[in-house]
Amino acid sequence: MSLSRRRFLQFSGAGLAVLPLLKAYGSGHQPFQHGVASGDPLADRVILWTRISPSSDPLFLSTVPYSWQIALDPEMRLVVNSGSGITGPEVDYTVKVDANGLQPGTPYYYRFYSNSMDSPIGRTRTLPIGHLDRLRFAVTSCSNYPMGYFNVYREIALRPDLDMVLHLGDYLYEYGPGGFGTNAGLGREPIPAREMVTLQDYRQRYAQYRSDPDLQEVHRQHPFICVWDDHETTNNAWAGGAENHNPERGEGDWFERRSVANRVYFEWMPIRDNGILDRFGDKAIYRGFRFGNLVDLMMLDTRIAARDKQATWFDQGSADDPARSLLGQQQEGWLYRSLTRSQSDGVRWRVLGQQVMMAQLTLARDFSINMDQWDGYTAARSRLFNHISQNNIENFVVLTGDIHSSWAWDLASNPFSIFDYGPLTGRGALGGEFVTPGVSSSFLDKSQLTDVAAIALDGLIPHLKWVDITQRGYLLMDISHSRAKAHWYHVNTVRSKNYSATLARVYKQKAGYNHIQRAWNESTSPGNAPPPAPHYGALAQNAIAALRTRYRV
Repeated sequence: MSLSRRRFLQFSGAGLAVLPLLKAYGSGHQPFQHGVASGDPLADRVILWTRISPSSDPLFLSTVPYSWQIALDPEMRLVVNSGSGITGPEVDYTVKVDANGLQPGTPYYYRFYSNSMDSPIGRTRTLPIGHLDRLRFAVTSCSNYPMGYFNVYREIALRPDLDMVLHLGDYLYEYGPGGFGTNAGLGREPIPAREMVTLQDYRQRYAQYRSDPDLQEVHRQHPFICVWDDHETTNNAWAGGAENHNPERGEGDWFERRSVANRVYFEWMPIRDNGILDRFGDKAIYRGFRFGNLVDLMMLDTRIAARDKQATWFDQGSADDPARSLLGQQQEGWLYRSLTRSQSDGVRWRVLGQQVMMAQLTLARDFSINMDQWDGYTAARSRLFNHISQNNIENFVVLTGDIHSSWAWDLASNPFSIFDYGPLTGRGALGGEFVTPGVSSSFLDKSQLTDVAAIALDGLIPHLKWVDITQRGYLLMDISHSRAKAHWYHVNTVRSKNYSATLARVYKQKAGYNHIQRAWNESTSPGNAPPPAPHYGALAQNAIAALRTRYRV
């Protein structure tokens, strides 16, 4: 990769005013230790992210300048926008740029520059407008750093055919040594070596996760659309507390911890601040994305914004209380309006990206297994299902994370009644739900007992079409105007970097049919994908840095 003097000046001209600061930053220090990322694409803009890692140089300044570039080609010759800025400790030296002036449905390439060094080049894509034939994206969740290697992220990064990655939460875990997944013996111990509670704790944990090369690479290759689940704050969180928050253990005030977790998530994730606040004054993350006339994607917060405390096994009747909420009145109203508008606008598919399982995971009509999911908020689920039914909303698909396993469901108001739902024909179904397995978090280890449990669940629950409760992996969604197709890919291990990946199962929901069915011999060919973001080794990076230093003299 060559670098002309003219090209260098085009790249760095906007930042020449801060040139003295650049020189004082620290010779030879690599500023981009956490990679680059992009996210929340719109038709004319996208969020670009990086972090300028502080230097130990005594001349290091508390504020650090940077510049950025976005181009049409991976060689960064056809630059369409650029700029500069300053970051500092108030945002943990993270950088977020809302790069605008872009064309719809177009792949772009981007990079940052600081301390005489380039960042890696990332690839992103804007949302399309008008007619769209096809949309393909990966769905993932639940990446526990100590529990296993991020082989799943590597698999997603290697796919050139994706329009984006949908991350449904549990991007990281809060536990210290001895907590869930921390005794795997892989040398990936949590940093800091305690449960994250303070601002500094959360920042250090994000920095550790973002040091992983496979996580860096999947961010570099694909834009993300993401929401949090509970572990970005702490286990089994709800709006006013959490199972894993105890002030008596010195964990302080819940609302302070909640606000700290919210703040750091917005620092470290490529998510746009839309200016919407929840009822506690923290930033809200529910929002929508339209992919031409094909898909309206609605991202929900079923965890932090307004969830009431979870019911218990011994008080399951309280789940039916209409006063209990999972989404909150503000978000619920937004969702209903979005679904209705999407249907009236003639968009083909309505897709929800959310955290906890919506389908009834019950062994009988009135006994729920997991009260942390929609089963613990049955009145809220009934209101949603009633809105879909009464407004004749079709082609409704739910994508779910959280539970570290693979599930394929029909969604029905009363699936245990033969008068309301037909398991063989899908009569009475309102849509389909596809649940992605975890990146590294486990549900149950593989054994004959777990095989028997999966078979039993499949037989006892009429609207459950398939389940695998042992394998890690991801979900590939391939959506056209005729069908929404879900492919489950599993990796055989996360305890070694030597692994294999297989296509485990395929289900689809045909347009106009509000139920799912098994798909056979379905193609997953990549089609016409843009070239991936290029790989440049350390030698090339050093050569580029030397050329930049030369032209500054």
